Amino acid sequence: MPGFVAELRPDLVVVSGDLTQRAKPLQFQEARALVERIVVPTLVVPGNHDVPLYRVWERLFSPYGAYRSHFSTETEPIYRDDQMLVVGVNSAHGLTFTQGRIRKSRLERLERQFAEEPQGVLKVAVIHHLLVPPPGFGHQDILTNAGRTVEVLTRCGVELVLSGHYHQAFVASSEEFYPAGRPDLWVLASGTSSSSRGRAAERGKNSCFSIDVEPGKIVVTHWRWVDERGGFRPRAIHRFGRHGASAVTTVEFSG
Repeated sequence: MPGFVAELRPDLVVVSGDLTQRAKPLQFQEARALVERIVVPTLVVPGNHDVPLYRVWERLFSPYGAYRSHFSTETEPIYRDDQMLVVGVNSAHGLTFTQGRIRKSRLERLERQFAEEPQGVLKVAVIHHLLVPPPGFGHQDILTNAGRTVEVLTRCGVELVLSGHYHQAFVASSEEFYPAGRPDLWVLASGTSSSSRGRAAERGKNSCFSIDVEPGKIVVTHWRWVDERGGFRPRAIHRFGRHGASAVTTVEFSG
């Protein structure tokens, strides 16, 4: 993965959670070593697997203790440049096994963060848990207050939400699930780029997204690792307009 990043040379690499399987110190250390090999800035948020599952005392009273000790002290990082604001939101918590939520106070602060940005800046939220259900899985395990979160994000002009959680790559529009006549919010759910825990069509496969922002549109490429070619190859390209523009095109590749 670091080699592929070095080829693309993006402005930022986002890791949307589940760095570990069981939130063990060694697993965090290995994840940190991998992220440190990435040659461009990174933004990382924890996922539910990064909260101890069986170490109940930690889970209840210090759910991010291992993450902060062995990976990063920051669970909600921010990246800003002249063209975009990317805000990490910690949706994982220790009281349930898989579901996530964003507290009301955090949503209010998130809205203020995005509302302060000038017009034209690309606003992106990174949330491990999903705002919309993945294909074929129904509404289980989406963010418990997903509808409220979508309302807040669309109101303050967020255009992209980058998520993970289901280890299944897909692209979805918030308007399909929460029709309200608001500007569209696009959810990019990443597959797994460095483990064998892919699901559904990506079972046992590795994938990732790259995002290019062009005048008036956003271009998202879905990359999947192909053993026979020894690298990531494009699986699909999605193009959609910015700021609520409805034009959407998708080109899919076989093989």
